[in-house]
Amino acid sequence: MFTGIITDIGTIRALSMKGDLTARIGCRYAPDSIDIGASIACNGVCLTVTDRGTDGEGGWFAVSISAETVSKTNIGDWAEGGRINLERALKVGDELGGHIVSGHVDGVAEIVAMAEEGDSTRMTFRAPDALAKFIAPKGSVALNGTSLTVNEVEGATFGINFIPHTKEATTWGLARVGDKVNLEIDTLARYVARLQEYDAA
Repeated sequence: MFTGIITDIGTIRALSMKGDLTARIGCRYAPDSIDIGASIACNGVCLTVTDRGTDGEGGWFAVSISAETVSKTNIGDWAEGGRINLERALKVGDELGGHIVSGHVDGVAEIVAMAEEGDSTRMTFRAPDALAKFIAPKGSVALNGTSLTVNEVEGATFGINFIPHTKEATTWGLARVGDKVNLEIDTLARYVARLQEYDAA
């Protein structure tokens, strides 16, 4: 489990196909603090650490990514040198500053508009139609692993305001119109929808 509070920005050092896709990701985490088998959310996708170490560029960890995961997320757009949001798994006793995030991406949204509003940036996203019903004004979503509050919703589009701190502490300062982003809907919204379906049956 995660909180959607990004703790590092990683750099994709290498990508290779060895049955599954293998990614080596540079980070500021101390390699000896990362256990093999640990979970790290990479742009919101919960991935398992298979190796870690240090090289001339600093610390890194490696993950193996199945074809299924690639097909359901924006990992297919990853390229060497790309930057991604990182969060290590939640520990008992950690501060829950965002919202409960599982790292299981529900779909891919697209940035369809951006506008500067003072020091902040307002971004408009288009969600897959099947997920639009789970997104509500003032509700929570995780986009590329970042816990965010929805400002407004119209059909399958929704808006989010990014303050300067969020843009500096994550990859959102690099975002552009047309970018595909990993979307995880709020767990509570998922269960409320399921209860409504069950009651209607």
